[in-house]
Amino acid sequence: MKKTKLAFLFLALMLVMVSILQGCSDSSSTSSNASDEKVNLTFSTWGNPGEIKVIQKAVDGFMKENPDIKVKLVPIPNDGYVQKLQTQLQGSQAPDVFYIGDGDISKIIETGKLAPLSEYMNNNSESYVKPEEFAEGLWGAARKDGEIYGLAVDCNPMLMYYNKKLFSELGIKSPQEYFDAGEWNFKAVEEVTSQLRDAGKYGFIVDNWWGPTFSWIWANGGEIYNKETGEFVLDQNEKGIEAMKFLDRMIDEKNFTYTGSLPKGQGAEAMFMSGQVGMVGAGRWFTPLFHENKGLEWDYIPWPSNTENKTEPVGIPTAYMAANNDSEHKEEAMKFVTYYTSKIGQELRLAGIGNAIPSIGGIDEAITESKVPEHVQYIFDAREHGFANAIQSTIPGLDKEVNDIIDLMYLGKDNAETTVEKVATKAKEMIEEHKSDN
Repeated sequence: MKKTKLAFLFLALMLVMVSILQGCSDSSSTSSNASDEKVNLTFSTWGNPGEIKVIQKAVDGFMKENPDIKVKLVPIPNDGYVQKLQTQLQGSQAPDVFYIGDGDISKIIETGKLAPLSEYMNNNSESYVKPEEFAEGLWGAARKDGEIYGLAVDCNPMLMYYNKKLFSELGIKSPQEYFDAGEWNFKAVEEVTSQLRDAGKYGFIVDNWWGPTFSWIWANGGEIYNKETGEFVLDQNEKGIEAMKFLDRMIDEKNFTYTGSLPKGQGAEAMFMSGQVGMVGAGRWFTPLFHENKGLEWDYIPWPSNTENKTEPVGIPTAYMAANNDSEHKEEAMKFVTYYTSKIGQELRLAGIGNAIPSIGGIDEAITESKVPEHVQYIFDAREHGFANAIQSTIPGLDKEVNDIIDLMYLGKDNAETTVEKVATKAKEMIEEHKSDN
């Protein structure tokens, strides 16, 4: 009887031990499987098919370095991009990482939906980039009260493209000759565009948005907003008003042609390539297109400076990359943001004949070595002196209001003085409303 009991107890003990060991085995197996699982991130941006292919290069590069993280690129059409993103954020359905335009980031920051990046960038060894690596003038509205909410993915300083072949054929002194002599100013611009106009060509195509508008004003030593207080000061700034008068007169005298007045179906880039226009203003986004046109001879020239300085600040359009503050994988999302905007990520996207330049130093050679165009260095010089849309973009809706008012001047319905007065009234009103709401 005792033997039977002992046998029974031994059997029971063995069953318990097997159960425990099986449990340990299951636990170990589960843990192992969990560690093998990938973190899945979604990443949204705008872009044409060619741009999406370039963006994918950086996504692939990140996943190769971080095999435990999978990033799915989900393009969103440019038309309605911000509206869709806002809807997604409000419904907690937004991607983990996304692009935001320089004119939209301030209103997204106010929602609290963007993850603060400063702590991660400065103190986490997983970060691929530090704040000090970015050109200081590029932060714009992405940095608020000392906190960083978005990183410049790249940048596009404003400069001018000129048709070298057209200038040569018409016997017009080139912008480069004026610049070499230290005379590339408003007077020189008027001289060359007058000659182009008299030859039956378009002198310069002028656009209506903050990049070129601010560049013309800064080029004359003027100010639009007080950099310290954020107050609108153009209406009290003689140099700034002079610049607006110059633009108004150049339109009236047909030296400049407004994009909004071009024949239907005609774009500045197409007219430039067909030899109809001498100069256009843009960032590097026209470069790949112009480079592909083998019969086109063209080059960069800095924005004309009307002061004693050879160059003055220009507008620098950029887009920012941000992480969703509600992401279930916020750390991994921030890691991807820093990779994508780091030297590694930007070089993967921008090397060669790209449509932008780096927002950080150290990899300029990847573009300057292409020698496209001959004076490619000018766009990097512009990066060091220019600024992103830092103040106007922080007031939701103000960009559009300003553009709508200036549109009337370019269409010949208002003069420069009236335009500045109207912009001043609207800007001051919206700035005050914004202050009271916050």
